Amino acid sequence: MQGPGGNVSRGLPSGPASTVASGAGRCESGALMHSFGIFLQGLLGVVAFSTLMLKRFREPKHERRPWRIWFLDTSKQAIGMLFIHFANVYLADLTEEDPCSLYLINFLLDATVGMLLIYVGVRAVGVLVEWQQWESLRFGEYGDPLQCGAWVGQCALYIVIMIFEKSVVFIVLLILQWKKAFMFWVVDNFLMRKGKTKAKLEERGANQDSRNGSKVRYRRAASHEESESEILISADDEMEESDAEEDLRRPVKKKHRFGLPV
Repeated sequence: MQGPGGNVSRGLPSGPASTVASGAGRCESGALMHSFGIFLQGLLGVVAFSTLMLKRFREPKHERRPWRIWFLDTSKQAIGMLFIHFANVYLADLTEEDPCSLYLINFLLDATVGMLLIYVGVRAVGVLVEWQQWESLRFGEYGDPLQCGAWVGQCALYIVIMIFEKSVVFIVLLILQWKKAFMFWVVDNFLMRKGKTKAKLEERGANQDSRNGSKVRYRRAASHEESESEILISADDEMEESDAEEDLRRPVKKKHRFGLPV
């Protein structure tokens, strides 16, 4: 791009401004599968797998597994962790939000709730295997000599457990999202102004009408011209008529003037 003075401007990004701005401050969709993301995930996997080697050396000598048995045991866990990892990457890219944050949330749920589910699943499978007497499906036992079919069967069972764990964690993640929306709904009811609702106003108006109706009555006119017509007598007229009738019913007291009746 040539400026007004004839010089070529350098250092300007070639992509659109919106793309550059969006990539500068947040983790974009698909960033977990970029070269740097794959390298970082592979490095973390090597570090995690190295801890299993350290654990083997920390085992008592009389319980330390041979390298072949150790590799068969840890390979099942490695395959299961790869399944969980790629499932988290896939779920993180389903939304338009920050995939790195969603991956971290899934990872934390797998490391807490998922660990408990894996333990329950392994124990349940162990009880089922003992009940059915499936010798080759006992975790950690591969026969003598070693049988590849036993490792394949145990690996398949462990992957089924991981699928169960990931499904439950995904449901928990959805429940947390709905729980947040429900919390906002309830708190809004706490914070809203407690005004008079339409139902209360209508009820109050109905009560007022009923009270007013007790003070108003109708009568039919006796004249022919006013037949079949109704005359509304207000509460004041009703009170005046009642007072007049009461005066008529009241007995007249005779007054005496100089002892003589008037």
